[in-house]
Amino acid sequence: TMGTVARIGQVQRGLGGVQLLLHGEYRGAVLQYAQAEGHLEAVVVEAKDLPAAEPNDPAFLALDKELRERSAELGKKSGLPDDVVQQILEGVTEPGRFADLVAGYAEMAPPERQSLLETLGVEERMRRVLLHVQRQVAMLDAQEEIKSKVQEELGERQREMLLREQLKAIQRELGEDTEEDELAELKGRLAKLQLPPEAKKEVERELRRLERTSRESMEAQVIRTYLETIAELPWNDRSEDDLDVAKAAKVLDEDHYGLRKVKDRVLEFLAVRQLRQRRGGQPEESVGNEDDRRAKGSILLFVGPPGVGKTSIAKSIARAMGRKYVRISLGGARDEADIRGHRRTYVGAMPGRIIDGMKRAGTKNPVFLLDEVDKLGVSFQGDPAAALLEVLDPAQNDSFTDHYLGVPFDLSEVLFIATANFLQGIPAPLLDRMETVEFSGYTEAEKLAIARTYLVPRQLGEAGLGPEQLAFADDAIQTLTSGYTREAGVRQLEREIGRVARKVARRIAAREVDRVVVGADEVRAIVGRPTVHPERAAPADQVGIATGMYYTPVGGDIMFVEVSIMRGKGDLVLTGQLGDVMRESARAALTYGMSHAEVLGIPEERIRDHDVHIHVPAGAIPKDGPSAGVTMATALVSALSGVPVRHDVAMTGEVTLSGRVLPIGGVKEKVLGAWRAGIETIILPRENLADLEDLSEAERAAITVHGVGDLGEVLRLAMIRSTEAERRPPAEREPAELLASGR
Repeated sequence: TMGTVARIGQVQRGLGGVQLLLHGEYRGAVLQYAQAEGHLEAVVVEAKDLPAAEPNDPAFLALDKELRERSAELGKKSGLPDDVVQQILEGVTEPGRFADLVAGYAEMAPPERQSLLETLGVEERMRRVLLHVQRQVAMLDAQEEIKSKVQEELGERQREMLLREQLKAIQRELGEDTEEDELAELKGRLAKLQLPPEAKKEVERELRRLERTSRESMEAQVIRTYLETIAELPWNDRSEDDLDVAKAAKVLDEDHYGLRKVKDRVLEFLAVRQLRQRRGGQPEESVGNEDDRRAKGSILLFVGPPGVGKTSIAKSIARAMGRKYVRISLGGARDEADIRGHRRTYVGAMPGRIIDGMKRAGTKNPVFLLDEVDKLGVSFQGDPAAALLEVLDPAQNDSFTDHYLGVPFDLSEVLFIATANFLQGIPAPLLDRMETVEFSGYTEAEKLAIARTYLVPRQLGEAGLGPEQLAFADDAIQTLTSGYTREAGVRQLEREIGRVARKVARRIAAREVDRVVVGADEVRAIVGRPTVHPERAAPADQVGIATGMYYTPVGGDIMFVEVSIMRGKGDLVLTGQLGDVMRESARAALTYGMSHAEVLGIPEERIRDHDVHIHVPAGAIPKDGPSAGVTMATALVSALSGVPVRHDVAMTGEVTLSGRVLPIGGVKEKVLGAWRAGIETIILPRENLADLEDLSEAERAAITVHGVGDLGEVLRLAMIRSTEAERRPPAEREPAELLASGR
């Protein structure tokens, strides 16, 4: 153990104990400790310094010089007078003692001091002290730089503040006080608004606060922004409704093809408003009960696949009614504040998207589109769908309170229109507040008409072409529709038309051609091979294969159900990525076949000693739903009985254990999908025949539809009839022959 041997120079007694004044003498190494009469005694020997090997070595002399210069710099930066620093440098010439003296003044932790004390080598001790001195000098330099920057910044701010005050004084002298003018203008705008009592009271309170607050403060800026938001809102401004029903119908037909249900609903809305205003000259607000008076706005929900015109028709509705149009997209919104806004206590608070939309509209009765309401999210920040409940409730939205405004705002005159792709993503309470209008996919005939009327002219314009330079034949558009797109709407079709137009524009710009007429063959030559391969009707009747129909958001199509019989133990094998509902339909179909085996002419051992394998092609695509029940049952009975199924018949419907055929959905899309595949004979549940009204007269005339109520009717229509068997009396026919002949 090593320490410093000190001599006691002075002793003072005080209230806190004894104070000693010590004089350090030399380094001492303790050889032995001993306890004697209440104190420690030790045997100590002096620890001699290890001098440098070459005191006159240039490196050692340079080290000594550097240590003295840096130590002098540290002393001056620490505030020591120059004469004191000079006295220390000149009074201590021995390098080891000088290093010890500087170490005593330098700031370092006790462990570092002890380490220096135990360093007997003079040169090593000098290096370590120099390192500590350099660190302390660097730290003092950094502190000085920071202090200088702060002082400079404060001086600049004070100068800027002084100049601003002088500028204000000059402007006041010249009568050009812009802030006073702006405040007076804001007061005038607010006074003209005819605000509701609650809003007026809040505005007056905020104006008084603004007058008492320093103009340069952050609070004044927040108050001014709030009052400007109030002034920009349409508290009383309205668009005058154009209630001419015939004119509105013309506008809607100009902008969109088809969509008859949607157009009828809008025209009904206009007709009701028109008649309300005519009733005895009474204003609309005085007609009906209190709920009717409050429910001035209607909330429509457009549901359908992408690209069918849900968003664009809302803009046409606004044009037809003569109203302003505003749209907000709610896809991915996860914060309630997106709808209701942030409270003003938050930094950077702002109104919600509803109030912001009303400010952009500039009127209190716009057509307000809430796009993608089925894609609202829920997070720890709240549920925006719940915040929409007040917005879309006609009995409550006349006093909608945004968190930022803090006062009620009337939304009852707004025509809200929401859009969604699926109803499943919308909470039930929110769905209950809206009137659902379903958009179905376009048929090929409708897509052809839309392309002719809207898509081709628009894409020709974007490609810089005129109708005299590029023309599309009908078969070209039909080829693009069936071979290059698979959608319910027309977005991809428009992109493909634009793709053709751009390639033709390039050829015309290169002076290769002057005019191009695009037909089906030219489409393949320009854009390449088809990318979509829809199913086509089977070429011939087959045993164990029946044609079904299915519906997806992009339209309808046909599918084949294949059944094979092999020796086994009566097991049922299902493949093709079938969902639970389809698996249950397959088991129900097998049970029906087993329970009606005798009537259907199926030998008992054919069921008992054979396995049944049901497969639905396109195994990479998951499938589910009850509507394939009759198709599975028909293919199963065909495989077990050996009677082929007609290839020109498509069917759909849910089947029960007793053979009843129940109604299903998506009839229009399924029927049109089968028709596109080349099938003109359709089997539907009898309850679904009314859904054929959604088809056009030309489409209904092109197909033959049979309504059925039980599986027996399906089998009689779908199975191949045996002409030879029909010539024999019924008593002499086999059960399968009776089935095939329809008896």
